[in-house]
Amino acid sequence: MTDSSNGTHLTEQPIAIDELLALDHYPECGGLALFAGTVRDHHQGLPVESLRYTAYAPLAEKRIAEIEQQTRERFGLSYCRVVHRLGALRIGDVAIVCVARAAHRAEAFEACRYLVDEVKHQAPIWKEEFYTDGSSAYVQGCCIR
Repeated sequence: MTDSSNGTHLTEQPIAIDELLALDHYPECGGLALFAGTVRDHHQGLPVESLRYTAYAPLAEKRIAEIEQQTRERFGLSYCRVVHRLGALRIGDVAIVCVARAAHRAEAFEACRYLVDEVKHQAPIWKEEFYTDGSSAYVQGCCIR
């Protein structure tokens, strides 16, 4: 789990978005969709100070790679990539980046959304939020299918 350019899907380092775009490697693609999810300062009315992502890394890596493959096949993509942060994150930090490149924008947008949703539903990654009152809680978001 090092940086986003070496093929891993999980990293404790800031995600290098520029390296994920690979702009000059896919001349057949006119559509490039990018989603970057950032840490916000609230959740369900509670003021969030920071958060921590943990994962069962071997399974999360495997599931994300499978989701990427399924997405390429389903949407006819030349390229797609997901990188998710682990560890302690502050407000404004990038937590997840998804990139999809397709011949047209519609497929790229649709695939990017699909990637994010499937990772949230299938990868064993957990988010613990830390609130300004000193308390913390694991977020009950998407359940793993």
